Amino acid sequence: MSRAFTKESTDDLVSGELPERPVPGHPNYVTLRGLELLQSRVRELQEFHEKLAQQTDDDSAAKQKLREVERDLRYFNAQLERAAVVDPAGQPRDDVHFGATVKIRDEGGKAHRFTIVGDDEADVAAGRISWASPLAKAMIGAKVGDTVMWRRPVGDAEVEIVELTYPKR
Repeated sequence: MSRAFTKESTDDLVSGELPERPVPGHPNYVTLRGLELLQSRVRELQEFHEKLAQQTDDDSAAKQKLREVERDLRYFNAQLERAAVVDPAGQPRDDVHFGATVKIRDEGGKAHRFTIVGDDEADVAAGRISWASPLAKAMIGAKVGDTVMWRRPVGDAEVEIVELTYPKR
């Protein structure tokens, strides 16, 4: 009988390899807060790994979770090794760079505020965007009063830089 018509056991499916989390090809710039978050995440994953490693003998769900934790540990360790801390307090004050908090006004007149941070620190809902995002790339180098083109998959939009701040030195 052809292997194509045999049922694989659930253990075979569970033991399958997980795809790796892609490590971005660009530099991993981080704020000091971002570095601390990466370090904390690695510690949490290491502790969780130790707990799971004790439970995996006969528990296929624990084995699967252990593989996920190992994959995440590889990713966060790689990000930590690549981390380059950028002190936002040392950035030029007149134009947008990493670490800036920027208030923009969209074409409809609505104001938005974002802080430009590293990839792993980004959280749009909290107003933190990656320096490698299309919006941050459009704003970097701009000054208050400048209008920049935000290239988006749903269509380009012009936004005006209305305020720019950095952490105190």
